[in-house]
Amino acid sequence: MATILPFKAIRPAEGLADKIAALPYDVYSRAEAKEAVKGNDKTFLRIDRAETAFDDSVDTYDDRVYEEANRLFRKMLSDGDFVKDDSSCYYIYELTMNGRSQTGIVGCASIDDYLNSVIKKHENTRADKEVDRIRHVDALSAQTGPIFLAYRSNDVINSTVNRIKGSKPVNDFVSDDGIRHRVWIIDDITDINSISDAFKAMDSIYIADGHHRCASAVKVGLKRREAFPGYSGNEEFNYFLSVLFPDEQLMIMDYNRVIKDLNGHEINEVLDKLGELGELKEKGTDAYRPSHKGEVSIFAEGIWYSLEFDDKFKSSDPVAGLDVSILQDNVLGPLFGIEDPKTDKRIDFVGGIRGLDELKRRCDVDCRIAFAMYPTSIDELFAVADAGLLMPPKSTWFEPKLRSGLFIHEIER
Repeated sequence: MATILPFKAIRPAEGLADKIAALPYDVYSRAEAKEAVKGNDKTFLRIDRAETAFDDSVDTYDDRVYEEANRLFRKMLSDGDFVKDDSSCYYIYELTMNGRSQTGIVGCASIDDYLNSVIKKHENTRADKEVDRIRHVDALSAQTGPIFLAYRSNDVINSTVNRIKGSKPVNDFVSDDGIRHRVWIIDDITDINSISDAFKAMDSIYIADGHHRCASAVKVGLKRREAFPGYSGNEEFNYFLSVLFPDEQLMIMDYNRVIKDLNGHEINEVLDKLGELGELKEKGTDAYRPSHKGEVSIFAEGIWYSLEFDDKFKSSDPVAGLDVSILQDNVLGPLFGIEDPKTDKRIDFVGGIRGLDELKRRCDVDCRIAFAMYPTSIDELFAVADAGLLMPPKSTWFEPKLRSGLFIHEIER
């Protein structure tokens, strides 16, 4: 049974949503974040990445950074840049990219569901990355970046959402990257109850993106429980900000690999070794994208190739059967000596949103060979999570990205 609650959101005041909404904090380097905040004193990125207010001599994780984030947040609240709803609501958040839309329910998920694996993960988290967001949430007493959750499509929720989307949205704008964002409020108690009951009937909810934000929100909740041992379980710190999307609407893009050296091999040796793994075909100089599971594209020295892995390398195991696992277990490890892709400096990862031309560019600049993957499917993600297993690093790239600042969940200070 999944508990997804309505809440009293802090939202941008009328006319400010397009200025406040910001891409997630972790898609930027420090230099990129500093550039992105220029000329827009309303962007939520100034709060999410408050080190942009300081010169580079101040460490990203300095106490002053989190103090500044809270100061900026409180100032925007006092200036009237945000409004807070009087009653607990769900919200509808639709994102449209290249003519394709996905629509989610904005609500608050239970930290107990995370701890009890009703909310299932498919990635490990790093403690150092968690600490940053723990401190950020703690400093603001608010969750500002929603967790991207997925669920198996539900007719009751779909029907309710489609009906409400026939009315005028409270927000409707196109961000700089061409993504259209629309928001509706669900405040009718009958609709709220039907959505709540639909989620309660679900055995599993899945983290699609935002594992570190999720783990951080849970740890802040646990910290607050320790501080208030008489807690009832109804306090806002027992829940975390989420947007939940039906599986059938989600798009996972490829997450590609670029390798900086050939581990002492010549390129012909590498190609010969790859040919032993399946059918290797030269595809010419035009970018070639794999067309199905089990196929990977390769770019090396100006030429594209396709490699169809032999059946003997495929597996019914939900992790071992992933294309990214087959590549890691049979190519990156044995051939290139990259045993731990999380820490090896010779490998880098390129999200599919950057396109195949980025792989060619990297090979022109600082890499020797690139591998373009067929995207992991949402069903594969569910299978891994249901088995209680973890995917290899950088297995999924979700687009479009949820914006921060459109919905804020305030927790008790």
